[in-house]
Amino acid sequence: MSISTARAPRPWIIAETNWKHVSRTKYEVAVLPMGATEAHNWHLPYGTDSFQNDAIAAEAGRIAWEAGAKVAILPNMPFGVQTGQLDIPFCVNVNPSTQMLLLSDVIAALKGVGVPKFVVLNGHGGNDFKQMLRELQARHPEIFLSTVNWYQAHKGEGIIDDPGDHADERETSLMLHLHPHLVLPKKDWGDGSDNRWRLQAMREKWAWAQRAWTQATNDTGSGDPKLSTAEKGEAYLAAIAKRVAGYFIELAAIDVRRLYEKPGTKRRALKQR
Repeated sequence: MSISTARAPRPWIIAETNWKHVSRTKYEVAVLPMGATEAHNWHLPYGTDSFQNDAIAAEAGRIAWEAGAKVAILPNMPFGVQTGQLDIPFCVNVNPSTQMLLLSDVIAALKGVGVPKFVVLNGHGGNDFKQMLRELQARHPEIFLSTVNWYQAHKGEGIIDDPGDHADERETSLMLHLHPHLVLPKKDWGDGSDNRWRLQAMREKWAWAQRAWTQATNDTGSGDPKLSTAEKGEAYLAAIAKRVAGYFIELAAIDVRRLYEKPGTKRRALKQR
């Protein structure tokens, strides 16, 4: 029995394309989505970060590709830093040192075949790639390294009424749009309430420590999802993808030897297509 699909392979999604296409394409930007496997309130699946990363990367890649930017979207990494959630079953932790080794290997492979620019598309708040990329950029000056947190690229202004930071209205709306069959009925949603730090400096956010998640939250959520809708999720996905794609397009076109503008000079950084 044969299985058919109506959708043709998307050439910007490396997992779907083939050597015949890849061998004749000069890719300008490679994108590695990095997510997590973790609890998301009572009602969202453990794979929420990865589902979102896949959708955002694919749509941003499509927009960029159709604008002429040769973007390669790599498969999402489904495990992230979960060191504050080790007491929650199946919150699979990958330490930052392990992520560093993974990134080093991926970057070396891409650099070796001439890919000039690399982006880590981050979809999990426990991940932080900036310090890793500082070190890796020094090791691999031939490839330009950067990272994007999609949840900071667009915070839902004009779409989301009550944003939080985990399993909130933003993430619940996205999942209601992307995979509604994986979202529990509304009667099972927690309110995403947080428990405040007793330490004043922590509350004022000029001191930082890792949150012990089961103490800091009451249902593993942080932000009330009650106003979430699939329609908001569809609009929010489009807004994020457009913003992220804009970066991919600009990055693909820019000459990395001319990344900075001197005062009083016109922009000459982007190459003419």
